Amino acid sequence: MMTPKQIVDALDRYIIGQEEAKRAVAIALRNRYRRSCLSEELREEITPKNIIMLGPTGVGKTEIARRLAKLVDAPFIKVEATKFTEVGYVGKDVESMIRDLVEESIRLTKNIKMNEVKSAAEAATEARIVELLLPNAKKHRPPVNPLQYLLGSGTVQESEEPKQTEEEKEKTRSLREQTLGRLRAGLLENEIIEIEVEESSASPILAMGVDMDLGSVLGDMLPKKRKQKKMPVSQARPILMQQESEKRIDMDDVNRLALINAEQNGIIFLDEIDKIAGAANRGGADVSREGVQRDILPIVEGTTVSTKYGPIKTDFILFIGAGAFHVSKVSDLIPELQGRFPIRVTLKDLTEEDFYNILTQPDNAVTKQYAALLRPDNVNLSFTEDALREIAKYAFRANEQNENIGARRLHTVMENLLNDISFNANGQHPLIDVVIDGEYVDSHLDSEWTEDNIHKYIL
Repeated sequence: MMTPKQIVDALDRYIIGQEEAKRAVAIALRNRYRRSCLSEELREEITPKNIIMLGPTGVGKTEIARRLAKLVDAPFIKVEATKFTEVGYVGKDVESMIRDLVEESIRLTKNIKMNEVKSAAEAATEARIVELLLPNAKKHRPPVNPLQYLLGSGTVQESEEPKQTEEEKEKTRSLREQTLGRLRAGLLENEIIEIEVEESSASPILAMGVDMDLGSVLGDMLPKKRKQKKMPVSQARPILMQQESEKRIDMDDVNRLALINAEQNGIIFLDEIDKIAGAANRGGADVSREGVQRDILPIVEGTTVSTKYGPIKTDFILFIGAGAFHVSKVSDLIPELQGRFPIRVTLKDLTEEDFYNILTQPDNAVTKQYAALLRPDNVNLSFTEDALREIAKYAFRANEQNENIGARRLHTVMENLLNDISFNANGQHPLIDVVIDGEYVDSHLDSEWTEDNIHKYIL
């Protein structure tokens, strides 16, 4: 398990600044490991210390929580508090966030189990493809009267094939080996084979304003429909791989482990929590604000939610609330809910130096993204030091003079800056080096930096 300092160092690779928030989530994650080392009796008494992040959009609130979950492969979902409604109103109920978390945990656990059987599944997939490529792969069955079969007086038996001689067996074995060799060499990717696939599930139906998937509601009560489909080997391989992997994993075990993982390691990022904070006497469209808070309260406090995989306790799920809190304040939340988020961290507005660091330091820096996007079109894009400083200056200035949208402003500035290059690059020319310097940035952005053209930088 990573130490808090190692967690912060890992987050630094993707998120600039916001040290207070990084430290808070790093401690919360480490406390889970510390709790797991305690006796079972004491472990049940210690619950996560939920966090509220305050700060404008685009400063890294969601990214911190998402990267945190990826560090430990924890089940993670992001939900908007505004999509929930009080019981009695049409809309999503708050318990749906727990069901979504369980679904994500099922997916993660299933992927882990499928990776464990990957080698065996790959070998079985190759064998199935070889059999499908060989002539006379299908076994013929003798005709049987369906009525006799249902009454038990008829049985389905494989047709008796003539026994092969040793020479024929050797010939078949040799043909299989040759086909397998060609398959592994990638020479049969375009060959057409016929495989059995599941038909797509029923479309969701709309009942009283709520989307429902009929197949999901009825679960395994409805038999899965299958059909034969012809496709190239390259398309059939992932489907067969999925089928072979699922044969080798126990879904009951997956469901059991996934529920435990969601209970003990789940993280729910509750965004826009400030939008459900408001005065109790406020009417109109906001009538259910306080009601939503009261519905969320038992989920955060700890309760048991029923899912189609079994009941799940929410006592040890880590909740991270986030909001700009421009209009409302944390104190506008009902006191009971405030008490369930004891840790509060404020994320700061991005400075010009922060924008420069965002352009240069992260592993997924926006400059690296644009350079990678243009490389297939034979454009080797690079930026000089003064160009990066100028881009940071314009992004910071745009946020100062208009709505502050944080680091997302960089995408708007970069799109305006590279518009001509992106449009004219077509890959039909030799590899060319394009160097963006400070003069180029000024010539493309400064002339447009007027009150009349300011809308170009507004998302």
